[in-house]
Amino acid sequence: MTEKERHIDVWDNCLRIIGDIIDPRQFATWFTQIRPISLEGSKLTVEVPSDFVREYIEETYLDVLRKTLRRVIGADARLIYYVKPVSKAPGMSFPAAPGTVQVNRAVSIPSYQPSGNPGPFVFPGVNRVQIDPRLKAEYRFETLVEGECNKMGIVAGGSIAAAPGKTSFNPLFLFAGPGLGKTHLAQAIGNAIKERFPELIVLYVSGNEFKTQYMDAVKRNMLTSFMAYYMKIDVLIVDDIHELKGQGSQNTFFNVFNHIHQSGGQLIFTSDRAPSDLQDFEERLLSRFKWGLNVELKKPDFKTRLGMLRARSFREGMSIPDDVLVHLATRIKTNFRELEGALISLMAHATIAGREITVALADQVVSDIVGEQQNDISLDGIVKTVCEYFNITRETLLSKTRKRQIVQARQIAMYECRNLLPGCSLATIGSTLGGKDHATVLHACNTVAALISTDKEIRRYVADLEEMLLVTVER
Repeated sequence: MTEKERHIDVWDNCLRIIGDIIDPRQFATWFTQIRPISLEGSKLTVEVPSDFVREYIEETYLDVLRKTLRRVIGADARLIYYVKPVSKAPGMSFPAAPGTVQVNRAVSIPSYQPSGNPGPFVFPGVNRVQIDPRLKAEYRFETLVEGECNKMGIVAGGSIAAAPGKTSFNPLFLFAGPGLGKTHLAQAIGNAIKERFPELIVLYVSGNEFKTQYMDAVKRNMLTSFMAYYMKIDVLIVDDIHELKGQGSQNTFFNVFNHIHQSGGQLIFTSDRAPSDLQDFEERLLSRFKWGLNVELKKPDFKTRLGMLRARSFREGMSIPDDVLVHLATRIKTNFRELEGALISLMAHATIAGREITVALADQVVSDIVGEQQNDISLDGIVKTVCEYFNITRETLLSKTRKRQIVQARQIAMYECRNLLPGCSLATIGSTLGGKDHATVLHACNTVAALISTDKEIRRYVADLEEMLLVTVER
C-alpha cells in the first residue's frame, strides 16, 4: 500500500466497523456512496454526494463516526466533508460537527420542606437530578484562533482541562471588553473537561442568573436546597461575574466558592474588568478572585482577525476570496463579534441575494455594521512601509524600471493603497506611485488579488505589510 492509498485503507477499516454497528440497509443507503479523498496527518477528507447526505449523517451517525475514526486513526482524528459539486458550482468543504456536549451524571440533591433551615431531627427527601452543563458544542479549543491577544488564556485553559482543580490556576479569571472571546474560551475549557472527565459535574451560568436563582430560592424559602445543588458542582464556570451584585447573593456565592475550591473543584470566571476594578464587591470575595490566575484577553491583531475569518468561513463551507477577508480584517479592529457579524452578513448577501462576494460588497457590509471609520493610514505611509519591507528606496519604487522585484513591490503598494484606503481614487494612487494612469493601477490590483489565492509568497508579503501598517495605526 502506497502513502497515496492510505486514506482508502483507513476509510475501508472505518466502513468495516460501522457496518457491524448499524442496520445493513441504512449502511447501504448512506455510507456506500461516501468516497475517501485524502488523509493528511489525522485529518480524513471524504466526499459526499450532497449537503443533504452530509446533514443526515451528522444528525444520525455522528457519535458512531467519531468513535470509529478515533479507533482507526487515533484520538486526534478529524473528519472533513467535501460536498460534491453540482454542474459548474464549486465544491465546498465542511468540518465534521464538534459533537454534542457530554451530559452530567445524575446526582442526589437533598430536598427540604420550605420551613426554614432544617433542625437536627428533620430528615430531608432526596431528589435525583441531572444538572445540564449548559455548554455550547461549538465553543471548543478547536474553533478558537490563537494569537498574541489570547495565547496565555488558551495555554492556561489547556492546563486546566488536563487537570481541573489541580493546577495553580484556580480560580481562572478571564477579563476583557465585549466580543473578545471570554465566553468561548471559558466554555471551551468546560467542554474539554467533560470530554476527558465525563464523571465530573460541570455547570456554566452567568453572574446575573446566579443572582436571580438566589433571589428565587430566598423568596420560596428554599435556600438550603439551592446551596445543596451548587455544592454538587465540580467545575463551576460563571460568565460576567461582575453582574453578581447584592450582599446576599455575594455572601451565598462566597460559601459556594469556598466549598468547591476546598473540595478540589475548578472555578472559572469571566468579567468585563479586572478583579481590582470590580465595584460593590465584598473584599473577601475579591481577594479570592485573585488567588489563581488573572488573564486579560486583548483586542486581536490583524493576523488573528484574518485567521478567525478564514476559520469561520471554512466552518460555514463558504469559499471567500482572500482579498475580501483581508479587507474585513483591515476595516474591523475592535473584536471578534463584530468580525463574525460582518462575515455572516456578507455570506447572507451572497447566498440569499445571489451577489458575488467582492471587496466592494464587503465594504458595503462593513459600513452598514460599524459605520465609516477614520482611517489613519496614508498613501505616503503605505509607500514608506513597502519600501522598508522590500529594502528599497522610494526613488527606486517610483522609477520606471521593469525589474521584476521592483514591479512586484510597486503593484503590491498599489493593491495596499486601494485596499486600505477605499475612498482613494485609482488616479490618485497612480499619481502618487510614479505617475501611473488608473488603468495601470487597476491592472496591478487585479494581478495581486489573483496571486494572493495561488502564490504563498505574495500572500505572505501582503499579510506582513497589512500587519505592519495596522500595528502602526493601532498603537
